[in-house]
Amino acid sequence: MQGIKIGELKVGQTASFRKTISETDVYLFAGITGDTNPAHIDEIHAKQTKFGKRIAHGLLVSSFISTVLGTMLPGPGTIYVSQSVNFKAPVYIGDTIEARVTVKELITEKNRVILTTDILNQNNEVVLTGEAIVLAPK
Repeated sequence: MQGIKIGELKVGQTASFRKTISETDVYLFAGITGDTNPAHIDEIHAKQTKFGKRIAHGLLVSSFISTVLGTMLPGPGTIYVSQSVNFKAPVYIGDTIEARVTVKELITEKNRVILTTDILNQNNEVVLTGEAIVLAPK
């Protein structure tokens, strides 16, 4: 399986991935990374925060950008070079998010693709914005 080569990509091309964030996702991410911040795993503590309840880890949420890049656009064979991330709003357990990636610029001579990366929740509110640079599949 091979992704889309740089010569086949077009500015404006987009792909997305949708997922509902579960309690299991949050606990597994905490276990894998060791990030046991009570804002994510302790309901009593989280009720006392400005969010009022537990929130998903920001990097768990942002990782779904990688899902799009590695499986859809450009797809298998893509190599991450960099990623900027700006967190705009919290993601709560039970929220359905959509990671959206759009080709912004093609640097053909370097085989690099610059993409805008956004994540929206079920209310179509932007919870994360950023930009990725990847090497397109060969």
